[in-house]
Amino acid sequence: MTGLVPYAAVAGQTAVVVGVAPLLTGLMRQVRARLEGRAGAGVVQPWRDLRKLLHKEPISPAGTGPAFRLAPLLLAGTTAVIAALVPLASTDTPLSARADLIVVVALLALGTVSLALAGLDTGTAFGGMGASREMTIAALVEPTILLSVLALSIPAGSTSLPAIVAGRIHDPSRLASPSGLLAIVALAVVTLAEAGRLPVDNPSTHLELTMVHEAMVLEYAGPDLALVELGAQMRLTVLLGLLTTLAAPWGIATTASWAALALALVLLVAKVALLGAVLAAAEVFWAKVRLFRVPELLAGSFLLAVLAVTASYFLTGA
Repeated sequence: MTGLVPYAAVAGQTAVVVGVAPLLTGLMRQVRARLEGRAGAGVVQPWRDLRKLLHKEPISPAGTGPAFRLAPLLLAGTTAVIAALVPLASTDTPLSARADLIVVVALLALGTVSLALAGLDTGTAFGGMGASREMTIAALVEPTILLSVLALSIPAGSTSLPAIVAGRIHDPSRLASPSGLLAIVALAVVTLAEAGRLPVDNPSTHLELTMVHEAMVLEYAGPDLALVELGAQMRLTVLLGLLTTLAAPWGIATTASWAALALALVLLVAKVALLGAVLAAAEVFWAKVRLFRVPELLAGSFLLAVLAVTASYFLTGA
């Protein structure tokens, strides 16, 4: 039976990401509502919204092509593949050999580009504006993610994410190293940008001058909009899960054991929920950065990632 554990790990962490993603969004909204003195709609409200959208008729604007129709599937599909690849619950899975840093970042970029193309495909001013802003942010976010995890990969001697996580579990001194701390801070900043959270983007606004993600999806309706919303929620969950996996890898299963896998899945949900609640609480006190100041913020995180790589080379004697 132990031979089934690696396959169960892939299925389990993918199912957790898909199932928990709307609940995480609902939890973050509820935390914000409570801190702002409101009752809130409840943690399961995002699931209710998705169910309602699935029962509506899909509508495509006149003149749109395959880019508009395929973007929701690509966004949700690439995020599900990332959830299966990244060692969120176990470092011993059938996909461990393919869970390379470059592959994960490429899949993230594919989802981003597909949604930006869909925004351009509509031919609307809002869609083009949102796509332009999204690609400006992505041009700074993707290299920073690469460099941040690259700094963590140097001590492990591999760009494989399971190898990086396993090395950090077996050598806890890496968690408190200067290069590791710089890389985690840089990764945390770009996670906010990639997930469209404050202070880079406000997911709850529909003001024309501040929209980024919302501007690209204004023309979607029904099941297509449900896929877009679920994909964005899954992306937030995966990014927070990756951040907690690299910053606090305790509890991740490194052996083919049912008990270790069950504990790892429970801890994954707990860590992601805790980080999501902390992020939601912080967003109450954060203001959105002006659009022209966002490149400065992301350039700062890129500089931190460069310093992390440099420090990692010096510390490892590479």
